[in-house]
Amino acid sequence: MEKIRKFKGLEAPESSQPQDLNKLQMQSGNLYRSLAVIANRSNQISIDLKQELNSKLEEFAVTSEVLEEIVENREQIEISKYYEKLSHPTILALEEFKRDELFYREREESSEESSEASHDEQGEQ
Repeated sequence: MEKIRKFKGLEAPESSQPQDLNKLQMQSGNLYRSLAVIANRSNQISIDLKQELNSKLEEFAVTSEVLEEIVENREQIEISKYYEKLSHPTILALEEFKRDELFYREREESSEESSEASHDEQGEQ
């Protein structure tokens, strides 16, 4: 529930809005990098919210041995509606990025290049 409160407090729009791509580009120096950071954060938010929703729904799960019996569980319905009202994870990630609340770092390409070079050298031997 702690994560949900954080996302509810973002005051993110419920639907997507046009964005100034120049502002997104200026924050990281590269538009592609900005979008990659937002996409990665969106995936993290989505996974967190799904795990939280599943854990809450499990609390109210009804185990019934009769398959034909349909049980309407009000608590599960209310919890599901609450999560459905949240903004999309991409919108939440975009808001965090625009507010400069995301920490990201670039991978070191030199270490990747050196590992590839050493791998190539081993193949030649």
